[in-house]
Order: sequence, then structure tokens, then C-alpha cells
Amino acid sequence: MPQTLLRAASAVLLTLAVLNVPTVHADEVAPVAVTVNARAALASVPETGIGTNHAIWDTNLGTDETADLLKGAGMKLLRYPGGSYSDIYHWADHTAPGGYVAPNTDFDTFMRGVRRTGAQPMVTANYGTGTAEEAAAWVRQANVTKGYGVKYWEIGNENYGNGRYGSAWEADNHADKSPAEYARHVVAYSDAMKAVDPTIKIGAVLTTPANWPDGIVADGDSGTWNEVVLAATGSKIDFVILHWYPGAFDRTAHIPDMIQLTRQQIARYAGAGSEWIGIAMTEFNTGSSSNGTTTQPGALAAADAYSTLLAQGVFTVDWWNVHNGIGSVTQVEGHTDYGDFGLLSSGACTSDGSVCEPSVNTPFAPYYALQMVSRFARPGDRFIRAATDQAKVSAHAARRPNGDLAVLLINTSSDTSYPVTIGYSGFSPASGAPTVLTHTNGATSIAGSATGSATSQTLPPLSLTTIVLRPASAQVGLPGTPGQATASDVTDRAATISWPVASAGARPIVKYEIHRQNGAVSEQIGETAGTSFTANNLRPGTRYTVNVIARDSGGGVSSPSSPLTFTTGTPASSSCSVRLTKQSDWGSGYVGAVDITNNGAPINGWTLNFGWPRTWQRLDSGWSAVWTQNGQDVKVVNDSGNGSLPTGASTTIGFVGSYSGPNVLPATFTLNGTVCTTR
Repeated sequence: MPQTLLRAASAVLLTLAVLNVPTVHADEVAPVAVTVNARAALASVPETGIGTNHAIWDTNLGTDETADLLKGAGMKLLRYPGGSYSDIYHWADHTAPGGYVAPNTDFDTFMRGVRRTGAQPMVTANYGTGTAEEAAAWVRQANVTKGYGVKYWEIGNENYGNGRYGSAWEADNHADKSPAEYARHVVAYSDAMKAVDPTIKIGAVLTTPANWPDGIVADGDSGTWNEVVLAATGSKIDFVILHWYPGAFDRTAHIPDMIQLTRQQIARYAGAGSEWIGIAMTEFNTGSSSNGTTTQPGALAAADAYSTLLAQGVFTVDWWNVHNGIGSVTQVEGHTDYGDFGLLSSGACTSDGSVCEPSVNTPFAPYYALQMVSRFARPGDRFIRAATDQAKVSAHAARRPNGDLAVLLINTSSDTSYPVTIGYSGFSPASGAPTVLTHTNGATSIAGSATGSATSQTLPPLSLTTIVLRPASAQVGLPGTPGQATASDVTDRAATISWPVASAGARPIVKYEIHRQNGAVSEQIGETAGTSFTANNLRPGTRYTVNVIARDSGGGVSSPSSPLTFTTGTPASSSCSVRLTKQSDWGSGYVGAVDITNNGAPINGWTLNFGWPRTWQRLDSGWSAVWTQNGQDVKVVNDSGNGSLPTGASTTIGFVGSYSGPNVLPATFTLNGTVCTTR
């Protein structure tokens, strides 16, 4: 250790002694319980999962050093030509009127880097100042003339930012800037581009749930951006595009609802066959320069978000950006944070020259986070449920086709080394020290070792740790994995779950088990010898995720099926009915109207109860009744003018609600203790 560091360490220890501040050691900390459930499968790891953005104003876009670094990080998709520049870029003459185009950043140079990286390309066609004919000519040049095989094509970038909702940063030369006009052109682009190459995949821009301008209906529009775009383009697109800059490091819990709400919008508005429409997160960054974008906290948030998004079935998550440039310089967790949204240093300095980044292409901390995710969850692996009992530690897990299992543990504590005890369901790890990969605060590489055990590890502060485990014994001749299950006849209390027959292994299949995911714990809700099962005793208005497992005559079990998620309804008939509608929405709050109808005997005095589905929702005010909130539970008592509800009578009450995450609306209401039909 250098003498300067020894003196600094001595000074810290002396300060702690004088102040009598206890140092935190692993043996003084209660072990964190980690649960890994191999029976609770999530999405498979896609070939294009880990990606990033290239930009034509980046002078280092085409260098071999950049491509080799991206390959080393496990990048599988590279996006071009770069965010909002996409809507001013003309590929044929490599110009972007109004913007800077760096030398050696043309499409052929980009594709050379894609191939050297070993990734797939995604190209954003110019919607703002381009035409469908220009985009079709680009497809011809890329896939017919050059044979590049570019599969994924977006139509525009963040086109809702064209001024339709007030803010305007995206170029858009169309006189009509409505979502209907964008959708009309998406159809024209898709038709023209697929006429050249029918195998390509076309993506349309959506707003991200709970992120501006999601939920807002502009004057003259028939619905929100997403509703209008999906309704008009559903039969012409293959994927939808989300962008997410959460601006904080505690937003990973928003992801399951964010993706579920997007899928619900697709299913509701895009029409028949829309279940095959994929979801791409083509721009992501922690977006929090105040807390650290180039230092370890941003890296930990990146690994957590990438793993969660991919586990929810997003087919690519693309970091913004490869190189971006210096921003606000701060000190974060003992290191200089350059406020740079790039994975790699641009080598830039502040305007006054007082602070300069490290040399060009020096990796920042998020680079190592994505490198760790690429080693933890490889294409073809399947995510499985994992959880911890400590808020400072998060867990992810993935099962590999050869039977191995990898666990990613993220310790966000600045000062505590956490011991962890890991329990496994549906997997028996081999004895001996497993392979352990670790990245710690300030480290410039991922360290590998064989240490600890499958059930016991210690996580350094601000660290990423991946444990790779072999099974205790190789099991052969097991049943094949059941196919994708579907749900039908879903009511408030029951649902019929069906799946394709699984292939038998060495022994015949004797039954299928249906397991409900309850966090990281599975609850078996039934079994059958057939390929259909009706689950009863379900709760109204509840989201269920289940997996199907085949079991053979010798007790051997298959891998779990892909997850099936469905939501139960409310009673088809009840003595009361409720309808909740949004009267207006501004992206962080809304005015709601609740219509209550009495279908039973006359009521003289009533109480309506419901719960906010998420902790980030709350009641701000209410009228035409007495509104109170306790935790997530809301209680509404009639006022003096609407307490009497004869048979068939209705009353309407209203409220203002706010939210800071995906706004999943309440689905279940009780009136005087009776579950109502929700209309």
C-alpha cells in the first residue's frame, strides 16, 4: 500500500478511536437471508439483452478499442445513430442538419464496429425530418446491397417530445404533431420498409408508464399517446420502445408494474395477435448525477435494473451512452463522479479546465456492472425468483441450460459488509467453494475466486457479487419443460390454466404441478394428470403468476414452464357495483370519479373501502364523502346528502390521487363489507 494511503488509513482509525465510533464488521451483523427458488421461472435471457447506444457525434464510435471494450462488457446490441439525432439524420449523405457529425461515424463504420463487438444492430429511422421512402432505402442499402442483416428498426425517437404536450426537444417537421399522425406514418414506414425486407422487425415509440407524458391526453386527441399509437399500429409493429431515466437509485421496484402496464396497454389497444409484440428499453440510465453516474452507486443501480428488466421479458436494455461527456463533478463514496452518462470516458474537461476525466475509453463503474450482468445471466439462461430480507441487499438468480445456477447479490450499503445465508428451493448445490465474481467500490476489474460456500458468503460494502454453482448431481432423463400456459374463464375466484403437453424423459410423466409465485416462494395450488387445471379459491382483483412443472413416475421433475400472469376480476353479480374512471391525468396525479350503484336492498348509510395497490400511491383530497387513508387502505363514508341509496340508485364521489411510480388502479372495492362488481 502506498505511504499516502497508509497515513490516510491511520488517520481514519485514530478519528474513530477518539470519537469512540464502532467499526462495522461482518461478525457483528445479522446474516441476510437470501432465498433462491428454481421452481419459480421468469423470462429467458435474450440474445440481445445487454446493449448500449452509439451516437454519430462521438469521435470514438468507430475505433477498434471502443468495439473491443464493448465486446469485453458482453454487449449484444448496439443502437444507432444516437437518440434525438435520429430525427435529423440522413443516412445516404451522412448529415444531420443542425447537429454535429463526427468523422468516421457513418453507417458502414458503425456496422464494422457491431461485427467486431459481436453484437446485433438496432437502427432508428428518421421520423422527424425524414420519410418512409428514405427509411426503406436504408433497409435496402443495409440488408439487400450490403447484406448486413439489420433486424431491428425503430421509427423515430421520443416523438412525444415534439411539443404536443408542451415540451419540445425532438425534431418534427410534420404540421400535425399528434399521436394519430405519428401512428399513420409508422404504418406507412412499416409497409415501405417491409416491402424491401419482410423479415425485419419494426418498433413504435411509446411513453413509459408513470413517466411524462404518460397518462396525459392532449387537446384534440382521442386518448393518450400510447392508446392512440397502439390502436392504429398494432398490426404493423413487432415491438414497442420505452425509455427510462429514473433519476434515483431506489426505483427498481417500479419495473414489474411498468412492464405489466405496458403489456396491458398492448393487449387492450393493439388488437388480435398483439401478444407477440415485444418490449425494448432502447435508452436507460440511472439519470442521477447528484448521486453518482460514473461511480459505484450508479453501477449497483444499473445491475439491479438490467437484471429486473430482463427478468420481466424486456428483450433489450440499452445504456445511454457509450461516450457522453463530462457533467457536474462531485465526490461520491470516496471517488470523483464526473456526471457523465457514458459507459466509457470521453476524456473531456470542465469548461474552466479545473477537472478532467481520465483518458479516453477508461471504463466507468457502470461498465463493470453491465459486464457483471453479462457474466451472471447469459443468453439462453432463465431468470428465476430470488429475494432477501434486507433492504440494502438485493438478489437475482438465473438457471443455465447445463443445470448450473448463478446468483447475483448487490450490497448497496456504504459501510457494512453483510454475511448472507442462501437457501435453495428446487436446486441442490454441489459441495465445495463455488466460483465467485466480485466488483467493489473503485475497482477497475471484476475479481474471480473460489471462496465461501453455496450457502454462505460475505458481501463487501457497495459491491456486486456473482456466485456460480454446480448441481450436486447431474440428473438425466428428466421430463421436458411444459409449454407456455394460458389462462381462460378467469373470474373473481377461479381461472382455468392450460398448457401444451411436455415431452417424456426416461420415465412417463404422471402429473403436472401448478405453482404460484409468492415473492421468492412457490405455493403449489394444484396438480393434475392432464394439461388443464381450474384453480379455485382465488382472491378477486389479484395478479397471479404461475409456473407448471411436469413430474415423472420416478419423482423426477422438469424445469418450470415460462411464467403465466393473469389477474382475477370481481363478482359477475353483486349487491353493489363500482366504476372508477380517470377524469384527467397529469403524469404524477389524477382526478378520479367513483360511481357507486346499489343493486341490493335499500341502504341507509354506507362505507366504501379499497386499497392502493402500491406504496407510492396516495389520496390527496376527496369530495362528496368523508375520505380517510391509513397506510395503503382508503375508507370513504357517505356524507349527509348521499347516505340513502334505494335499490338501483347511484351516487358519484370524487378524489385527487397522486403517484410517484406506475399507477396501478385499485381493482377491488367493498361496500358495507360486500365485494362489489367493478365495471
